[in-house]
This record gives sequence, C-alpha cells and structure tokens, in this order.
Amino acid sequence: MHYIQNGLLFSNHRSSLPADDAVRRLKTALSIALLHFPPLAGRLVSEIAYDDEGQPAGMHAFVVCGDRGAEFTRVVAKHITVADVLSPSDDEPSFVEAFFPLNGVVNYDGRSLPLLAVQFTELADGFFLACSFNHAVGDGAAYWHFFNSWAEIARNAGAGGLSRPPAHDRWFIDGRENTPLKLPYTHPDEFIERFATTVLCHEKVFHFSPGSIAHLKAKANRECGTDSISSFQAISSLVWRSITRARDLPLQKKTSCSLAINNRQRLRPPLSPDYFGNSVDIIEATATAGELLARGLGWGARLIHKAVADHTDRAVREAMTAWMAGPAMYKLSGHDMCGVKMGSSPRFDVYRCDFGWGKPAAVRSGRANKYEGKVTFHPGREGGGSMDLEIRLEPECMKALQCDEEFTSAVCPPPELEIN
Repeated sequence: MHYIQNGLLFSNHRSSLPADDAVRRLKTALSIALLHFPPLAGRLVSEIAYDDEGQPAGMHAFVVCGDRGAEFTRVVAKHITVADVLSPSDDEPSFVEAFFPLNGVVNYDGRSLPLLAVQFTELADGFFLACSFNHAVGDGAAYWHFFNSWAEIARNAGAGGLSRPPAHDRWFIDGRENTPLKLPYTHPDEFIERFATTVLCHEKVFHFSPGSIAHLKAKANRECGTDSISSFQAISSLVWRSITRARDLPLQKKTSCSLAINNRQRLRPPLSPDYFGNSVDIIEATATAGELLARGLGWGARLIHKAVADHTDRAVREAMTAWMAGPAMYKLSGHDMCGVKMGSSPRFDVYRCDFGWGKPAAVRSGRANKYEGKVTFHPGREGGGSMDLEIRLEPECMKALQCDEEFTSAVCPPPELEIN
C-alpha cells in the first residue's frame, strides 16, 4: 500500500501570522511531537530468516525507532488561492496532488525514506499542511491522533503534556507475544506492487448536511423497520446504489461495498482508543446490481449493517489467526472493479487540528491508495454529523452520478467560508 495522505487547508484571513513564523512554530512542535511518537522518527528494517541448513526461509520486518527523523518541506505556490482549492463547481483540482510529499511511495520504501513526511505549501492567502504517513506504522485513527497531538503542542507553544498520550504497547493474538511473524518471502519482488491506476478518473467533493444525513438515516431505518441503521451505513448505501446505477451494470453483476473498520473497541477487552498502530480490517457487503437497485436504500444499508455487526471480537481474532498461519499482502490491484470502497472515517477529529491560527477551512486527501470507485469520508466543517465525501470515478460515470436523482437530492451546497 501507499502512505496515508491527508492535509488541512488554512485561510489567513483571520491571522496575520507570517509564513516564516508559522513554519518555525510547526518545526519546533514537530520535534516535540516525535518524542511522543518515536516510530515516526525511525525507519523500517527487513531481514531474511534462514532455516537450520542456512537456506532463506522467509523475512522479518520491523520498525526501528530512532533518530533518523521526519521530513519537512516548504513549497511556495502564490498563484493558488484558498478559493481555488475549495472550488465546489469543478472536479478536484489536479494541483492538490502536488501538495503531498512522497507520491507513489509504498510502505516498504520506508527502509530508506522517512516514515513521516510533511509539506507546508504557502498559498496566496493561506497555506496547506499535508502529511504522508507510512501505513505500516499506523492506520487512519493513529494518523489523526498524531496530527491532533502535533497541533496541540504547537497551539500550547510546547507547554504541558499531551491530553491524549499515544499507547505504544503492542497487541498480539493470545500467546504470540514472543513469536516474531515470518513473512513467506525472500525477496521484495515477491510482494512489492507499485499500483498506479490506468483508468482516467475524476474526483469531486460532495457535501451532506446534518439534516440531509438525518433524513437518509430515518428513511433507511423506516424501510427496515428498525432503529439500528447508522448514519454512516445509510449514506454508504446511498453512494453504493447511486454509483452502481451510474455505472449501468448488468442486473446480474455482483457488486460489493467494502469498508475499513476500526478494531480497537471491538476487541474484548477493548484496546485503548489511543493505541498507536494498525488495528483495522476490511469488511464488505455484496449483492447483485439488480438486487441492490430494486430493493431500496434500507435494504443496502441493512447489508452493510450486518457486515459491521458480524465483525466481533471473535471474528477479528479468527481472521488474524488465519492470516498469521498464512500471511499474504493486501494488493490495491485486487479491488472490485464493480464495487465501491469506503475509506477514512467521518469520526476522525479533523477540525480540532488548531495549530494556534484557528480552525482549518477544509480537509483533502492525496492520490495515495485511490482508484476508480474509491470514496473517502471526512467530517463536514460545520459539525453536527455533516460529512464531505471525495468520490473518484471515470468521467462518464461521474457525469451520470451528478445526474442521479436519488443522489443529488441528498447532496447539499457546502457552507460558505468567509475568506476575504
């Protein structure tokens, strides 16, 4: 997989902080943050394991936490404004991808490249702060935990401790604490995939207000005769159905809706919400296109709900035990070409990342780990359960989606941001 890439857009309309001072504050706070998150200042190491006869028998991989450091880059792009980035009428501007460092890099490259790279891009009337974060070190929850901690340190000028110190104790399947996992490879070529989509895609951000999402949730629950369907499950069903219709799939064609799901609170006993590492799985709901489109919003939401409800402590442990018995790498090229993949989460605490100059204007993700059918969830800036979805589709499919009555009736104009 690629590194995780997310970034925050800041407008300087309420702050006169010069860019030089902002960079100085960010670097000082980053140095302190890395003391709390030492894996991000280290590098990956891989070693060949040998059998009793001295023959290669597999590979061990681990993180050495050390003083190799993170990368901080400053870029000036004075020809770009905050409004250019926010522009809701066009597809996601291609220049946004250039705001992110380490494009195209995969996790294994962290043997020589930094596990964390930051880019500060100075705009005409603001700046964009992006992080590329090695996914082998942590998942999305860990990523935003770090970002918020860094902001807290900067906001408080380094005074005091963190309100949420990371938990670095490792979690293992029972009885496996002292057994290093041996991967069934002896050369990187056996598992490295440098995925780059060959399909031309457009990406657009769609906003859903608290009221719109509440309406979808109520409708899904009413159709199912229950009150257990969540907002996320209802909007995921809407997007799954709408993209399936926009693709004009044959009715008998199988399609899936896959989700990244946090395991921390599903384990018994639960992990700390501040567990710093990867504790995430991929789950999916499947149906034929005909079933999904004929049976309503609630029917699709109930499939997604069942997939979530079935992901219990027992399911997590059984899946992990089976994987450890036969480790295999997740490949981006293996995604369902007729499905949708829901990434990130509207629960991530994005807009509390205040570095001392106010609330971010927007959040955007880079091109890492994206392909046709990828949907990236973010919380909406106004809060209240609102959501922003970055959707990546082929051009004709995107046009069809924007003409889909069920979808467009739920999409709302983004709230205005005063940037002058």
